[in-house]
Amino acid sequence: MSAPTRRLTTAQALVRFLSAQYTERDGVRRRLIAGTWGIFGHGNVAGIGQALLEAGEEAMPFHQGRNEQSMVHAAVGYARQLNRLSAQAVTTSIGPGATNLVTGAALATINRLPVLLLPGDYFASHAPDPLLQQLEHPVEADVSVNDTLRPVSRYFDRITRPEALIPSALNAMRVLADPAETGAVTLALPQDVQAEAYDWPEEFFAERVWYVRRPAPDPVELTAAIEAIRSAGRPLIVAGGGVHHSEAEAALKAFVEATGIPVASTQAGKGSLRHDHPADLGGIGHTGTAVSDDLARTADLVIGVGTRYTDFTTASGTLFQNPDVRFLNLNITGFDAHKLAARTLVCDARSGLEKLAEGLAGHRVAEAYEAEYRAGKQRWDEVVAAAYRADDDSAVPTQTQVLGALDAAVGDDDVVINAAGSLPGDLHKLWRSRSPRQYHLEYGYSCMGYEIPAAIGVQQAAPGTPVWALVGDGTYLMMPTEIVTAVQEGLPVNLVLIQNHGYASIGGLSEETGGERFGTAYRHRAADGTFTGAPLPVDLAANAASLGMEVLRAKTVRELRDALAAARAGDRPTCVYVETDPAPTAPPAEAWWDVPVAETASREAAVAARERYDRQVAGRRRHL
Repeated sequence: MSAPTRRLTTAQALVRFLSAQYTERDGVRRRLIAGTWGIFGHGNVAGIGQALLEAGEEAMPFHQGRNEQSMVHAAVGYARQLNRLSAQAVTTSIGPGATNLVTGAALATINRLPVLLLPGDYFASHAPDPLLQQLEHPVEADVSVNDTLRPVSRYFDRITRPEALIPSALNAMRVLADPAETGAVTLALPQDVQAEAYDWPEEFFAERVWYVRRPAPDPVELTAAIEAIRSAGRPLIVAGGGVHHSEAEAALKAFVEATGIPVASTQAGKGSLRHDHPADLGGIGHTGTAVSDDLARTADLVIGVGTRYTDFTTASGTLFQNPDVRFLNLNITGFDAHKLAARTLVCDARSGLEKLAEGLAGHRVAEAYEAEYRAGKQRWDEVVAAAYRADDDSAVPTQTQVLGALDAAVGDDDVVINAAGSLPGDLHKLWRSRSPRQYHLEYGYSCMGYEIPAAIGVQQAAPGTPVWALVGDGTYLMMPTEIVTAVQEGLPVNLVLIQNHGYASIGGLSEETGGERFGTAYRHRAADGTFTGAPLPVDLAANAASLGMEVLRAKTVRELRDALAAARAGDRPTCVYVETDPAPTAPPAEAWWDVPVAETASREAAVAARERYDRQVAGRRRHL
């Protein structure tokens, strides 16, 4: 007797399959693909579009986007808020709709966050050839623009026959649900195959649960790690995003309270401890705090937990200067665990920290070391207070005073989102994280345009939670269009729009590296051909209002505080618009970042910058 089958198109089968996929960790079950974002064109409207319509909202909720890249950002924000246990899909047409996915896919994969991409593709039959928007390759006929997604995807397949979907869809779910493998997954869908019918086995549509593992540390590695910690006099934990993804915050807190080992955080790991915990030293690296970076320079053991050690964290290899420093890396991927020639604990962050705590029972760092870092933390708290303080409520606020006003307005569980510009550095140094998911910085790809769509994704994942997208004028001009989506979906995201008339962050970097702020200001072209004229007469607040947002303009510190309070109390998408005093008020960088400077130049600024660069680069170490 043959097994039962169901006749569906490939697109209908895929949507039905996705609706029956779940993850489970620690006994909690979630939809693996909780919804699908889409913009329709000829490459997906009659296939995936028809399938979504036929399936209905209960089987697969649909969200209408305005830009393909930003739809991926929204899905990434959603997945991060839910600790990678639930994700969303994104469907596009062929051509520019598909290639617009590349930036979002790179962001997802670099940050180890799951998203399923379903771009349309050429006809598998090659019947109409070439077709509209098809890339013709003279010697590789099976190449399409979707191949640009291969290097930024953790799994890629082109479904050229209906039955090929079965193994590929299963592999796609495996990768999305695996914390050691996850990232962007791409199933490219030829237009004709999407609409082609096939007799699918009923088993393909059965409910399937993907268990998210918590691998325990290897006993041999664990013993060596415990010994390394016991023998260290100045250990320092570097908490990365893996702490949040594995929901290891409580385990980390218990570990540091038992051992007294302090914690410094990467951008992705900030909030692993509350800001007011005695062992929380704030950010580390180029945008870190003075106390974190001072301890990093003298640490004899650096314990990385769920971090991939980017150049911002290591200050481009110049931060960890103790001649005897060694590294111990606890990471769910061997690839990251082996960085910096470290001892390794390849395991889940929570299970690894719990096992370390058991093995270190009774062990604690010296009282003098605790007293040292607590005093340093207190000194930095005073720096933060000074940066936030506004002595004149009637004055135009500085950027750090904007953060101070927001700090006073938010609740413990509000989510603050940022990705690019000068804000990430200020936030990493100054923000007082009060809960594990309050601080949402995308700094793996630092993608301008991420913030607004990510806020939508977070709001979908955490209904009722106040969500704040912090955006400068440069980022806003990149991608404001998903404001329309927030209005359409009735999602009360809050946008803090800071106008400083240019690329402030890169302008400062340009000045530091001899570029003299060339091409970084938003100004009219002057008579000499340079962009040094009057500021451009753009009204970004009016633009946000035209897209459907309620807009609150704030010209002073007092008005800003009132506007933030009103936005938080509101129930619709709201923009708080503020022009800031450009005077720098953030603490200077406590560690270096390697941006190569011209080795030869005729301009004095570049010559001086190169001299500074040569002095700094001499301090780089290779930890072997």
